[in-house]
Amino acid sequence: MALNEFMQDYVNIVSKMAWLLVLSGVFFIILFSLMFFLLKLWIHQVTKNCLPELRKTDDKGRKLVTVGFFHPYCNAGGGGERVLWSAIKAVVKRYPHVRCVVYTGDTDAEPSEILNKANQRFNINLPKEITFVYLKKREMVEANRYPYFTLLGQSLGSVVLGWEAMLSFVPDVYIDTMGYAFTLPLFRFLGGCRVGCYVHYPTISTDMLEKVTQRKESYNNAGFISKSMVLSHTKLLYYKLFAYLYGIAGKRSDVIMVNSTWTYNHIKYLWQADYKTGIVYPPCDVSEFLTISPQAKSSASCLNIISVGQFRPEKDHPLQIRSFGKFVQNLSSNDRNQYKLLLVGSCRNQDDSDRVQNLKELAEEMGVQDNVEFHLNVSFTELKRLLSTATIGLHSMWNEHFGIGVVECMAAATIVLAHDSGGPKLDIVTKYADKITGFLADDEQSFADRMKEIFKLSDKDKNEIIQNARISVLRFSDEEFEKNFIDSIEPLLNFEGVSE
Repeated sequence: MALNEFMQDYVNIVSKMAWLLVLSGVFFIILFSLMFFLLKLWIHQVTKNCLPELRKTDDKGRKLVTVGFFHPYCNAGGGGERVLWSAIKAVVKRYPHVRCVVYTGDTDAEPSEILNKANQRFNINLPKEITFVYLKKREMVEANRYPYFTLLGQSLGSVVLGWEAMLSFVPDVYIDTMGYAFTLPLFRFLGGCRVGCYVHYPTISTDMLEKVTQRKESYNNAGFISKSMVLSHTKLLYYKLFAYLYGIAGKRSDVIMVNSTWTYNHIKYLWQADYKTGIVYPPCDVSEFLTISPQAKSSASCLNIISVGQFRPEKDHPLQIRSFGKFVQNLSSNDRNQYKLLLVGSCRNQDDSDRVQNLKELAEEMGVQDNVEFHLNVSFTELKRLLSTATIGLHSMWNEHFGIGVVECMAAATIVLAHDSGGPKLDIVTKYADKITGFLADDEQSFADRMKEIFKLSDKDKNEIIQNARISVLRFSDEEFEKNFIDSIEPLLNFEGVSE
């Protein structure tokens, strides 16, 4: 009898505790919902008077629709910036009463300077009606701020930067064009925006996970980690957790655009949202580069190899210098002096400038300092001139997401030699009309061997490869990008009167 009473008391206590937990859960949900609602209301109150000139109506009495592009490094001059300015140009051309806002951390540049650089570097003319919102906390996404747990640090930093952007102005449509996926839920749920993104390169990829699993040393997997089983397993766990959170954040986007087959495969796996994900190849100004005459190159005094790309670690410029060194090491001094390696690219910050200095020192170590030239932050006109002097277009980044520089080199009548991975392998340096369009390699020796092979080609063979490559890159033109970009974001701009 006593046991039955004890069991009955025990059941009553458990039942009461269960109800208490349920009520606590309900109370928490109500409290969280209330706080969320009040936070949204506060954000609306704080931002309702920001940029009042964008809250007006057009001459037909329709409210202006604003599209905010999140691109903290809009003045960097790389391929990502070409996508940004081409996207804005496409939106302005298609929707006259849509106003574009660019969130940038380039506080040292006036709007006119930024637009002029876009014109000089990419040959893109933009309307002056673009509004710039300057962000003061860009250092929160700088990689050098986070020597450890860099991915997590930069992602949390992007939320801080996104918060600053949102409190400066809340657009109707928010588009991230730099890969800061963790800002997407912020603008969707707290800002109440329709959100989209253009992904150049996944923040984390299955290849990165594989490198850590196989304990391979690389620029983003330090030697002391790859040599330790414990640290490698810890990092793998961290990567998997980060990949899960990255997928949750990215999937909040209403429209997902990716720049290549390689990126699509990774985003499809990580975000599990293939039903709203599509490939939009980045814009390449092929028409301008197609004006370069292949015949003019035969009169060049030097046999040049040109590399076009920002001086970032993943571009692997050291591989280019070492491969070039292997290529010329067995040549006579007279023959050796004919060849030059032209490294053309932009520097975003002091880290990039330091990287250039290290490359110059590497060239000295290899004994090719007189054969390697650095051309930094060149204008579009100068870029065309340099490309017109080159026989080979070199690109060495492992798993490059796409490779605008590769396309530009192909259009500019250079024979491309790119890394046998990523976008170049899957989308660009592929057979066209069953004929080759360029060459691929994957290490110092194979790059050096391909250089030798290309320079030994007959003029007839060179011209056949060049002509076939030039025809193949028409699918990456500005016109194709504008059409595909507008088709992709149309659901985001399906406001009354906008899509008319």
